[in-house]
Amino acid sequence: MAKIKKTFFCKNCGTQHSQWQGKCNGCKEWNTLSEEILSRKIEKEWAINEKTKVSKPVRMDAINVDAIPKIETGDQELDRVLGGGLVPGVVVLLGGEPGIGKSTLLLQVALQQRMKVLYVSGEESQQQIKLRATRMGLAEDNCFVLSETETQSIFHQLQKIDPQLLIIDSIQTLHSNHIESGAGTVSQIRTSAAELIQYAKTTNIPVILVGHITKDGAIAGPKILEHMVDTVLHFEGDRNHIYRILRAQKNRFGATSEIGIYEMISQGLRQVKNPSEILISEKESSLSGHAIAATIEGVRPLMIEVQALVSTAVYGTPQRSSNGFNSKRLNMLLAVLEKRAGFALGSKDVFINITGGISIEDPALDLAIIAAILSSYHDSPISQKKCFAAEIGLSGEIRPISKIDQRIQEAEKLGFESIVISKYSKLSVNKKSIGVDKLSKVESLVNFLF
Repeated sequence: MAKIKKTFFCKNCGTQHSQWQGKCNGCKEWNTLSEEILSRKIEKEWAINEKTKVSKPVRMDAINVDAIPKIETGDQELDRVLGGGLVPGVVVLLGGEPGIGKSTLLLQVALQQRMKVLYVSGEESQQQIKLRATRMGLAEDNCFVLSETETQSIFHQLQKIDPQLLIIDSIQTLHSNHIESGAGTVSQIRTSAAELIQYAKTTNIPVILVGHITKDGAIAGPKILEHMVDTVLHFEGDRNHIYRILRAQKNRFGATSEIGIYEMISQGLRQVKNPSEILISEKESSLSGHAIAATIEGVRPLMIEVQALVSTAVYGTPQRSSNGFNSKRLNMLLAVLEKRAGFALGSKDVFINITGGISIEDPALDLAIIAAILSSYHDSPISQKKCFAAEIGLSGEIRPISKIDQRIQEAEKLGFESIVISKYSKLSVNKKSIGVDKLSKVESLVNFLF
């Protein structure tokens, strides 16, 4: 009988300790060690099939990067976030809130593939997955469904089916016979992920893992899990809103600035091709406190509606609240307005909201934020055919931003009549059907709008 060994793992970083102690030696956090049982019994690794290639050292100048193909998933939003598609042997980790639509998204991807896909679920039965697929109106003969949580059994089925894409839902439900601790523990998550990564790299088959998240929003398990995989995606959104946003926090084969936007409907997740149209609300009449910002997420230009409300503070301390915009940057913009433009906002409540339930960190929103605040302050509406794109400095200057031509083209395509930018912006094409207004200071913006 194998000798049983007890050890202690840090829940935060996964560092192993021989005995319990209050402080982790790896991440320096307190009270994060948990006891787990390990076995010294040596098991044989999963059998490697005929497609396995033995790795050999290759000279740098002999490596051909152009030969790496990209596998399209059939979902344009997902392909955009991944950088064009799945690379052979890539391991993708998808995290998100419970009920946000992670399983629905991956099931749609699995059912839209022309290649053979194995969908492994440790949380739902095969009947539940079939009912969901029927509700979405999708059916594909190349999709195989397996309800299993033991990694050795999964690898046994993989040798029989030999799929071209593997989806695991979720990594926290898997357990390996090599480790005697329970499923979901630090050692089990790390061991199961290591076996799946080894399978992906030796067979060149893409693997997509679903990861649970903690109450703090981080992916549950050791932090080393995010270092082991190639791509980390986060599915964001509010279950009370219909829009979902897919972001890449780590991507070894593409950029991390791209986003994918989906709409949750009864048939599943619908891809939003033109997000600018849904992020700008339709109004019968002009209202004060509304301004349109021309922003860019990755290479995708977006027209975002900014809403502001300025009112007299009823209580002693004025409130500063922002939804979808950095609250510290809002305080900075209010200080610039009060210092450089002479507006007494110290006794006013200021509320900012980015429509659509999304969060934007582009500094080009600064000018639209200030325009919306001034519109609400004077209770004077801004033309719905006017948009803004510029950054605000601490001295009140309106600074230029990057990719201004793409923002102007998007505003022109959506029918805007004019766009307000910095006086120092450099335009590559001057002949445009949309009017371009150039300003240099915040004081000039007040005179320009009112």
